[in-house]
Amino acid sequence: MTSEASQRLIWDWTIRLFHWWIVFTIPMMWWTAEQGLMDWHRRLGMMLFSLVVFRLVWGLIGAWTARFVPMLISLRQLGGYVRNLTNGAHKISYGHSPLGVLSVFALLLALTTQISTGLFSVDVDGLESGPLAVLISFDLGRELADLHELNFNILCALIVLHVAAILGYRFVLGDRLIKPMITGHRPNADFSGKALPPNQVGSGALVVALIVSGLSVFAVLQAG
Repeated sequence: MTSEASQRLIWDWTIRLFHWWIVFTIPMMWWTAEQGLMDWHRRLGMMLFSLVVFRLVWGLIGAWTARFVPMLISLRQLGGYVRNLTNGAHKISYGHSPLGVLSVFALLLALTTQISTGLFSVDVDGLESGPLAVLISFDLGRELADLHELNFNILCALIVLHVAAILGYRFVLGDRLIKPMITGHRPNADFSGKALPPNQVGSGALVVALIVSGLSVFAVLQAG
């Protein structure tokens, strides 16, 4: 068995919980919409809204591997990273690889668009609408509902690409990405003893992210 001392924390528990709640919530959002369970659809939508707000805040003040600035910096290495992959050379990244960063940003953008359009969407008869639909016209609400549906297809396509990439890394490159997203850790040997930035974060940052997330949900519900 691998000792704890030989392991390095890559994904803190907040990122792992966010990831797996998203995995659970998106299929449930689709199912509730298909079954016409719009009360539950709205509840899950607000849960998804709170999760994404938390993730956006955590990308600013959270653990190092969750922050957006290091991700943006790693994009400078995208060209070289892709060339190495095409040549069969793969080095394990501390956090997201440059391609992984593109995936994260694309999925967060699609999720944000899905939630934003859902908040304002209006159905055909105007009865099953988003909590903020009262703030806009019926016609605009219908346009956003159409965009909500279109964006869900885009989101599904991005998820398929994400899963395909995980399978490619596993079976072509031999890099197991799912286990670290469950345990949070990778062996130190994966990084060849390189000096890496610490990935711990204080409880104050967590409290701030939770407060911002909670207040955002409260503001939406009050505005509606």
